[in-house]
Amino acid sequence: MAGLTKNTPTPERITAHQASRCLEIAFSDGKTFRIPFELMRVYSPSAEVQGHGPGQEVLQAGKRMVGLTSLSPVGNYAVQPEFSDGHHSGIFSWEYLYFLGSQEADLWRQYEAKLTAAGANRDAEIKLETQHKGHGCGH
Repeated sequence: MAGLTKNTPTPERITAHQASRCLEIAFSDGKTFRIPFELMRVYSPSAEVQGHGPGQEVLQAGKRMVGLTSLSPVGNYAVQPEFSDGHHSGIFSWEYLYFLGSQEADLWRQYEAKLTAAGANRDAEIKLETQHKGHGCGH
């Protein structure tokens, strides 16, 4: 997570719109973004989603209807949302929220391309099948 710099715009107003499932953020540079909860969830900066290094990202599917159950401040630099699917480990810095808002169109295109490549979609969870034969766990 990148830290704040003197040039990082800061939020002047943050509103969670439950009906439209988006976080509206007005920044100090005059820009306002309405970031869908789904976009925040699938691009969460948490290790659970991003992994611990390049190439370890975990594709999130079936998050179209995800809601926001809480939004907690983290110091003076971020917020930590809890999503209706139980995910709550991502800390969203002002800089990262600004990135999500300003790059939303490109991020959606990238996400949808990854879903298509994986044979997944925004409405269905990815089902992982576990092969129990020969794994040595005695099951």
